[in-house]
Amino acid sequence: MFTPKYPPQDTAPVPITSAPTTYNPTAYVPAPAPVSNRPTVQLTAGSALALAAGGGALVLVVGAVLVSMLLAVAITAASVAVCAVTVRSILKSDRR
Repeated sequence: MFTPKYPPQDTAPVPITSAPTTYNPTAYVPAPAPVSNRPTVQLTAGSALALAAGGGALVLVVGAVLVSMLLAVAITAASVAVCAVTVRSILKSDRR
């Protein structure tokens, strides 16, 4: 059931062999580089400055968002800790 089933030997394709050629490294001619149809982008000084300013602004915005998220987590943790201490003191004072 799990043994492989091979086709009969007479249906296998015949390998095509060619005459052996000798290697001649000087006869190699590289193919020409493909030509791209896309237009090239040329940056002027103003566009490069705008691109750098946009990248810097993006870094500042992402940094501000990450810092605000970290601050929100820290404030939430502090408020949970204050609540836990308050509930603990209320429960402890109830036992006396």
